Amino acid sequence: MPQRLVKVGLVQTAVGPDVAKNVAKTAKLVEDAAARGARIVCLQELFASEYFCQREDAALFDLAEPVPGPTTEAMAAVAKSRGISIVTPVFERRAAGVYHNSLVVVGPTGAISGHYRKMHIPDDPLFYEKYYFTPGDLGFMSIPTPEAAVGPLICWDQWYPEAARLTALSGAEILVYPTAIGWHPKEKAEYGPAQLSAWQTMQRAHAIANGVFVVAVNRVGHEGAKDGGLEFWGHSFVADPFGVVLAEAGEGEETLVVECDLGRIEEVRRNWPFFRDRRIDHYGGLTSRFLDQRGGRQER
Repeated sequence: MPQRLVKVGLVQTAVGPDVAKNVAKTAKLVEDAAARGARIVCLQELFASEYFCQREDAALFDLAEPVPGPTTEAMAAVAKSRGISIVTPVFERRAAGVYHNSLVVVGPTGAISGHYRKMHIPDDPLFYEKYYFTPGDLGFMSIPTPEAAVGPLICWDQWYPEAARLTALSGAEILVYPTAIGWHPKEKAEYGPAQLSAWQTMQRAHAIANGVFVVAVNRVGHEGAKDGGLEFWGHSFVADPFGVVLAEAGEGEETLVVECDLGRIEEVRRNWPFFRDRRIDHYGGLTSRFLDQRGGRQER
């Protein structure tokens, strides 16, 4: 297959309480990635602020901003100056009382080329996102950049094969997953390795099942109460369409620049033609909440 080489940057950072400093720090790291050849740079989920969803506090809605807004405009300026595309997560204020966990892709002209709102919203201890975020309503999509078609998904979306499949079916060549995931410190010793492995395995499976590249970008550091809170585990990585991990960060701040050969997509799909063999005439049950086989009916 002819090679289609593109370098993708992943910016994995620790985050502090000062939004302006977080944005400026990230902008500098994006510039560094561009200087190393990155043409598409992906940032971590809600990178402009600490992960505020550890508690329910109405005052924290003040962190939200419109799209376009200060954060997207800051990244757009970097994208334009460097001639690159940046996957830019943002806490979006859509209207009074309506907020989303979102991202935009800003292109090399500085214009927004796509806008995605997180579809799956979790509600777990220290991940109280349902309090803050309205579920996305823009659907699954592919966003064009000069180098590749990017499929945006955010964090909790990464556990759903349906989301990855629909995004790949829309033409995405690279699935990008800005993420904020970590350990409850008291659980790390017992469950930490298994949780991290499950997270990586799930996303590598999306790469294999759909014949696409997967880019997962997580934050690092401890946030929240000193005797609790969350320890974000980092380990941002890139997997190719065969599920091979091309590069992986550690648990500290790190910027990866990874060369991806998009020609691998055609090669892998020819040998593993999952799209060809899908039985779309028998998948109607996927739109049901659960299949009640006992009564011969579908529960919605």
